[in-house]
Amino acid sequence: MSLLQISQLSKIYRKGDIQIDALKDITFNVNQGAFVSIVGRSGSGKSTLLNLIGGLDTATSGHIIFNGKDLTRMKRSELAQHRRFSVGMVFQSFNLIPHRSALENVMLALTFGGIPRFQRRERATQLLSRVGLEQRLHHKPAELSGGEAQRVAIARALANSPAMLLPDEPTGNLDSTTAREIINLLQDLNRSQGVTIVMVTHEQDVAISVSSEVIRLLDGQIEQYDQTGEAP
Repeated sequence: MSLLQISQLSKIYRKGDIQIDALKDITFNVNQGAFVSIVGRSGSGKSTLLNLIGGLDTATSGHIIFNGKDLTRMKRSELAQHRRFSVGMVFQSFNLIPHRSALENVMLALTFGGIPRFQRRERATQLLSRVGLEQRLHHKPAELSGGEAQRVAIARALANSPAMLLPDEPTGNLDSTTAREIINLLQDLNRSQGVTIVMVTHEQDVAISVSSEVIRLLDGQIEQYDQTGEAP
């Protein structure tokens, strides 16, 4: 069953008299439970596409149908609800609040999600345990390794049980060993928990090894679409 349907999607940025075609006529579907990787060199439109799916930006033309609803027709308040409950963004730079502990960072996402106070600590503890950080609950971001910080970011993204996880270069700031651990975690969430994942990465080998589909972008267009057979 298709969770995401993207049709003839384009995004144009304008700077004065200069027009930048970030995305041009993108069309593809993502089935529920899939692990899709979007790969391409810097400037190919990968992050722009992920930001459109995540409701962080708006399209110039085309349609983004997520769980039956068209993001391109949504009001700001509806997009905010989409970002809060439908998708979970995972950023390369983690974007954790420095003065809050791992537990508090995840609890804050639950607060925004309207989870009652008495349930937040238990839910946040469960999520951090799921990503292997049950011993690091009270550590602040500066006291965590890069891999641990990214695990907190993943736990936070899962806080409100989103239909889709959207990691944007989740291993970009990590060494190769830690990067592999994060990819293994995402793969486990996909295979054992059924979490649908659309991930941006510049590492084609990683994408091929974990994904059910790989979309290669070049200059804002789909250059190649491959089904790898690595279905969950």
